[in-house]
Amino acid sequence: MRKTWTRFAEIDLKQFEPEAKVGLIATVNQEGLPHITLITALQAKTPDKLIWGQFSEGQSKQNVKTNPKTGFLIMTLDRSLWRGKALWTHQTTHGEDYEMFNNKPMFRYNAYFGIHTVHYMDLIETYGRESLPLLQIGLGAILTKAAKSAARQESTTKRILKPWAEGLFNRLDAIKFLSYVGDDGFPAIIPLIQCQAADSTRLAFSPLAYHEELGALRQGLSVAIFGLTMEMEDVLIRGVFAGFGKHRGVTLGSVDISWVYNPMPPKPGQIYPVQKLRAVVNF
Repeated sequence: MRKTWTRFAEIDLKQFEPEAKVGLIATVNQEGLPHITLITALQAKTPDKLIWGQFSEGQSKQNVKTNPKTGFLIMTLDRSLWRGKALWTHQTTHGEDYEMFNNKPMFRYNAYFGIHTVHYMDLIETYGRESLPLLQIGLGAILTKAAKSAARQESTTKRILKPWAEGLFNRLDAIKFLSYVGDDGFPAIIPLIQCQAADSTRLAFSPLAYHEELGALRQGLSVAIFGLTMEMEDVLIRGVFAGFGKHRGVTLGSVDISWVYNPMPPKPGQIYPVQKLRAVVNF
């Protein structure tokens, strides 16, 4: 069982301040399903409190108000990461933290958007500073690439992922993360960089990296997988974990995709299932 702390180490707080990092928040929607959002304006205010700035709309901002249990991940440019659980408490649209976010270069000199709301979370637990297991990730990516075509869904004619999104998941320089809702109701986040698309309806991954955490996944569990490129292009899928199986002698986990979401501003929204166009009646 891994160690947990209820406070960040003081020495780590400065690591969270730069905008040039990956910040993820996992939330739970009204159906009890996991959701992941990229929020680079995520940092610690104190050793036991997190804050983040909002500049666009999206499902996570609604989710925290109906279910304040969240998971978080911060990854810096040196591939150090911090993960844990937090409880959303409140938001504000003014004050010193509002001014602090809007005085950062990314938002101060941006002609299109600034931070309009600051959110606050109490830290519940963190696992301390971690390093990515690059050797296991690299080998896992090679094994996944070699065996994933054998994990394709049989006799399916529908396309779910658009070619662009399928290509994003197949990029070896893209990073991916999986989230599921734990027994305590908090969503967990697991790095899943080795994950790739077996086809447009299924994602596959070797469990070589983060073997113990991925081994806790149960067949039939609803999971979310977030894919992100270094150009800040991203896509979120949700689906059902189909279990682990042998494909060309390689153990792969697979996720059958049921939902696709565009998290990118200016207009985040559902891509699949396709929604009907609605007429604009208010201008």
